[in-house]
Amino acid sequence: MIHHSRKPSRLMLAGLLAALPLGGMATAQEITIVREVDSNNYDPQKSVARAAAEALFMMGDTLVSLEPDMQTITDGLAHKWEVSEDGRTYTFHLKDGVTFCDGKEMTAEDVVYSIKRWVDPETKSPVAWRAGDVKDVVAIDDKTVEYQLEEPFSELLYQLTQSFGTIVDKENVEALGEDYGISGFNGTGPYCWESWTPRDKLVMTRHEGYDWGPEFYENDGAPHMAKVTWQVVPEENTRTVALLTGQSQVTQYIPYIAIDQMEQAPNVEVQKSDEAFWTYFMGFKIDKDTVADPVVRSAMNLAVNQEALAEDLMFGRVEPAYSYVSQGALDWDESLDSELLRYDPEKAKQMLDEAGWTVGDDGVRAKDGVKLQPTAYVFAGSTWQKISEFVQAELLKIGVDMQIQAFDATVAWGKLATQEFDMFGMSFPYVSSGDALNLYFRSENMPTPNRMNWDDEETDTLLDKGKTALDDETRASAYGEVLKKVHEAAVWLPLYHEPMYVVHSAEMEPVVPHNNYGAGLYKGLDLKFKE
Repeated sequence: MIHHSRKPSRLMLAGLLAALPLGGMATAQEITIVREVDSNNYDPQKSVARAAAEALFMMGDTLVSLEPDMQTITDGLAHKWEVSEDGRTYTFHLKDGVTFCDGKEMTAEDVVYSIKRWVDPETKSPVAWRAGDVKDVVAIDDKTVEYQLEEPFSELLYQLTQSFGTIVDKENVEALGEDYGISGFNGTGPYCWESWTPRDKLVMTRHEGYDWGPEFYENDGAPHMAKVTWQVVPEENTRTVALLTGQSQVTQYIPYIAIDQMEQAPNVEVQKSDEAFWTYFMGFKIDKDTVADPVVRSAMNLAVNQEALAEDLMFGRVEPAYSYVSQGALDWDESLDSELLRYDPEKAKQMLDEAGWTVGDDGVRAKDGVKLQPTAYVFAGSTWQKISEFVQAELLKIGVDMQIQAFDATVAWGKLATQEFDMFGMSFPYVSSGDALNLYFRSENMPTPNRMNWDDEETDTLLDKGKTALDDETRASAYGEVLKKVHEAAVWLPLYHEPMYVVHSAEMEPVVPHNNYGAGLYKGLDLKFKE
């Protein structure tokens, strides 16, 4: 049984604070950002890690950008664009004077190369679908790109704001080969790659002359910071102490237990945005022993008390999740609200009894000689350690003995692409139901990100219908049917939806939290010390 109390943790925090030598305040124009995990690489077309997106948004640019309201598409490398009436051709007009960090001018040919690299099967991008069904991408002249689609894609502009659509330098990609995004990266973003030590830190420096950032930033020139260090600090109390002692100036990775304390501390400020769709869940690989039984999956959903998780583990700072996407997301089917699986452990036990999963002397259920001991792969780090241990304790109460295996982020993505596990822990950002459903439930996305092996022809047909819809009603209807199918099959165990918190030094100007792919600092153009 896991017991959580605020007071002991605060005492522990105070002890850590006293024990840790105070570091000097940041040198002007240099900051350290602490975060929980690192990325497996910084190749925009190959990594789906939030840690990669956080850095790539700063080191690169996309054709279009997303405002902090998570709805408005605005300028990026393109200052304007047109869409044909049939929704199949987008014409982008590029800004003048854009250069890569090495000083080379960025042209339409770079855009063509980047998009084609994204969708090229040889790249093996796990998110190639996000670029749409590309027919061709053509450079009309140095500053004009024609993006041609086989079928309309109602969410193309949003997808082009993602880090996967970062415009890259062909010469840099070819020169570094397999080391691209590992030993270097030449982008057009406000910051430039300096060095990366995996599982330790990524250092970037100001891109001098940068003045083509999105219009919603008040800063229309180069970043205020000369140097930014992304420091990996897996332990959450250490991250908290780093902020309070000035060893770090900003982070979005503060444990919820410390938010109250942060809000009262005179030397830091807390910024929150509810314009965020980010959901934590555990998925089932539905063709593996034990969790292949839909009764088992439903029972495990009923066994976990999401309300207690949100309140006790996350201190009421998150919303318990019973749905796979926020019920406030575009195209959520409200008719599902009354059908969502909610905490009912007695019903869970009854279902398992009736399905022939009997409890053994050790308290663990079995059927036909197979014990109900699914193996769950999760990320190492304080967040998933807490979550998975909570779920494990809840499941054991109904006779399910979930085994936890945690992996560092540098290897976790590879492990999660295998068929070795029965369950997995994941969290993900989205702006609509369709965005989430197309990511996880397309059969072509097996084994990753469709780690559930959800292979259903009708789902694929409905997803295509929603994706290519030219009117809202058709799109919402198609995605609503998919939501109903996957919820009825209980392929996930939803845990909680979280808002975006950014905590920063009081010596800095207020940071506006962003949530594009969960990258709270986005392009980092508003990171600035008060004058």
